[in-house]
Amino acid sequence: MNEQARRRPSKTYRRPKKDPVRILAFEALRAVDERAAYANLVLPPLLKKAREAGDFDSRDAALATELVYGTLRRQGTYDAIISACIDRPLRQVDPPVLDVLALGAHQLLGTRIPTHAAVSASVELARVVLGDGRAKFVNAVLRKISKDGLDAWVERVAPPYDEDAEDHLAVVHSHPRWIVSALWDALGGGRAGIEDLLEADNERPEVTLVARPGRVSADALLDTLGEESGLPGRWSPYAVRLTEGGEPGAIDAVREGRAGVQDEGSQLVAVALANAPLEGTDSRWLDGCAGPGGKAALLAALAAERGARLLASEKQPHRARLVERALAGNPGPYQVITADGTRPPWRPGVFDRVLVDVPCTGLGALRRRPEARWRRRPEDLEGFAPLQRSLLREALKAVRVGGVVGYATCSPHLAETRVVVEDVLKGRGGPAAEAEWVDARPLMPGVAALGEGPDVQLWPHVHGTDAMYLALLRRTA
Repeated sequence: MNEQARRRPSKTYRRPKKDPVRILAFEALRAVDERAAYANLVLPPLLKKAREAGDFDSRDAALATELVYGTLRRQGTYDAIISACIDRPLRQVDPPVLDVLALGAHQLLGTRIPTHAAVSASVELARVVLGDGRAKFVNAVLRKISKDGLDAWVERVAPPYDEDAEDHLAVVHSHPRWIVSALWDALGGGRAGIEDLLEADNERPEVTLVARPGRVSADALLDTLGEESGLPGRWSPYAVRLTEGGEPGAIDAVREGRAGVQDEGSQLVAVALANAPLEGTDSRWLDGCAGPGGKAALLAALAAERGARLLASEKQPHRARLVERALAGNPGPYQVITADGTRPPWRPGVFDRVLVDVPCTGLGALRRRPEARWRRRPEDLEGFAPLQRSLLREALKAVRVGGVVGYATCSPHLAETRVVVEDVLKGRGGPAAEAEWVDARPLMPGVAALGEGPDVQLWPHVHGTDAMYLALLRRTA
């Protein structure tokens, strides 16, 4: 070594800058991946902890929320782009590295964050959570991604529509191919409709409140919120929509249980069952799959107005506790029990109205739970099928002759909706149910585009709701 080299000072090591917003977003994504958690359950406590520590203001919370949900919604598209920028299969990249890359890709391609800031912030995050060595890999990949915008990248990595329509839509709109196919079958029609639906799945849904009858009215709730914070619901007489940035937990009526957070489609299902015409008694109602309690709370309030009593049953004890919390303070009589709706403890033929909102794939709520699209598999349908049919059969046994059963599910997949009802009515896999269809469409007055009936399928891109399905059946013998 010559004298000049010996005298040259060594480069001073710079510690990475810790960005609380991006570290929190990374921690949320790791929880979703490692623990199969849901972002809507993981993120709120992380944000609360950050606020209490004084690390976050409202803008920080909004950015962290956008980074988490935006990255999860567009994961399929970003994976395809990242894959085009590396020299190994995506599965060979460690998941934490992929999370940092996806967060960086979303900042570059899905937000207005300047390119330099998006790359440098992501590299700093990588240094903190991955180490300097892997941060260099992150830097190299993100610099390649930053050379083009989202449209140019999508055109490069997605197959042409004319060659493979479903795969094209899967990459462009970030849905697994099998879900694209299933949604297209359920929706029918051409390219425009399915693209509108897939794009709606990638938009942040409004936060909708339900004003629980007998405890607070929608008008009173709107007066409390003011014009800048609340809007009337589109369809449900009990719905209030929060404007962007509204925080439900800060509203007195929500904290006190007089109102709750509930998608408008979910409200419409409960109201339709409650308003279905009956002859004879109308005093005993059943929610056979009541957890976590949104529909049960609305049904209990509607039942109380008529002097009826709701029995809310939930198989899972922890979900039954959520139902109890949702119904607490209801003005009328109700009971919450922990029971299996496929082996019910109640006597047959004793209820006037029965709701079974059955377990399903949740493909109708991908706006709210974007990670579910990457978690679900086609074989999940086979696992739910026997349970859905069994719950519907038992619900029809539970209702009296002339009573009404509502079969509901937060999925538009035909195998979870109309096919289930038709199988039960025709006796496939068991005795035929002695019941007839009730047209559900007139029970959702003012709601547009409800199809040919008698059942109803709601859509995010048409109705602004989750893709709720409802079939109403009247027991005939």
